[in-house]
Amino acid sequence: MKLNSIGYLIKSGFKGIFSHGLMSFATVAIIMACLIIMGAFSLLVVNINDMIAGLEDESNVVVAFIDENLSREEAIALEPSILAVPNVDSAEFVTREEAAEDFQADYDEALFDVITDDTFRDRYVVQLQDISLMEQTRTDLYAVDGVAKVNAHLEYAEGFITARNIVSVISLILIVILIVVSFFIMTNTIKLATFTRREEIAIMKMVGASNGFIRCPFIVEGLVLGLLGGALAFLAEWGLYGLVSSRLLGGLTGTFFSVVPFADVCWPLLAAFLGVGVLVGVFGGSSAIRNYLKV
Repeated sequence: MKLNSIGYLIKSGFKGIFSHGLMSFATVAIIMACLIIMGAFSLLVVNINDMIAGLEDESNVVVAFIDENLSREEAIALEPSILAVPNVDSAEFVTREEAAEDFQADYDEALFDVITDDTFRDRYVVQLQDISLMEQTRTDLYAVDGVAKVNAHLEYAEGFITARNIVSVISLILIVILIVVSFFIMTNTIKLATFTRREEIAIMKMVGASNGFIRCPFIVEGLVLGLLGGALAFLAEWGLYGLVSSRLLGGLTGTFFSVVPFADVCWPLLAAFLGVGVLVGVFGGSSAIRNYLKV
């Protein structure tokens, strides 16, 4: 195909957008609406997963109590052995005096009369890498010579793992459903827009235009409309996310609720919006005229 023919087809594609302005507007609006709904749900899932991950990090800790027969120096010397345990990310040595101070800061002073520094043991506060391996890590820490007891909140770990798995499965199912429904709505909107131009396609067929020549402007038109819908949906999602984050969640400041900054998700979201927009536009534009080419 000659360069001037390619230029003509691209020009025809852009011309078709403006000559059928109402249907082009409807197509972009539908693409925007579907992408905004998909994006809003995806961002909600991202924030839920981030909140669960934050709670996991706070509970992803076990306490290894040191044998009371060991001296302070011997207890400190256990750190390399504890760090060598699989799934251990970090280990902080806490003396019995420091443990007593922490207890006094957190609990009623009435307990201080019966609790002294001798009540507490030297211990290591151990941060784990993976909360799902907490039980195995507790067993491994027990095997370290000099560790007398290990406290691990296994019930919390199991609860977080279950919640994370449920959210992941439900999110995946709902996102797939949204994608399928949105794809169906968007492609059918493009087909509806093409239906109004069936006579134009028939005339081009009767004067001898090839299927590829007829299809190309519609593909260009679908590509441009898809990109435009994806870009506008991204800007709208950005504004809505900022509005919800600043106003509706502003009163939750200081709680364990937090919002993932839009900057952390903007580039994947933009790529997804533009990709879906292009895919729907090109596929819709090429498939919409398939039946009208069979003349």
